[in-house]
Amino acid sequence: MGPEDWLRHGDQVAVGLVEIAGAGVIFFGAVWAALRFVVEGLRHRSAAVFTPIRLSLGRFLVLGLEFQLAADILRTAVSPTFAQIGQLAATAAIRTALNYFLRREIAQEQAQVAQERRPVHR
Repeated sequence: MGPEDWLRHGDQVAVGLVEIAGAGVIFFGAVWAALRFVVEGLRHRSAAVFTPIRLSLGRFLVLGLEFQLAADILRTAVSPTFAQIGQLAATAAIRTALNYFLRREIAQEQAQVAQERRPVHR
């Protein structure tokens, strides 16, 4: 096994680990949000209690997507073909757009939560 083979094998291991980390973050966030949804849904009947849960889930999704994008970049780090570069560009564009809209929604919901928590002055 030559140095190039070792490099490819090491890259594949790194990609696998980063993909697992991303999937783990998304899975953990989804389980956490589902449990909180059930607990808060049983305690409160107000829709307002679900906003913080959605915000937390959004953060987990953003972080998980960042890991997945990192894995895609690592995958093409060792002697990429033009097809792989094109796939990476498409994947990166889609994931970046998802991240953008998730972050925008998170910011809007955070502003809404902050506004609801402000005391009303008369």
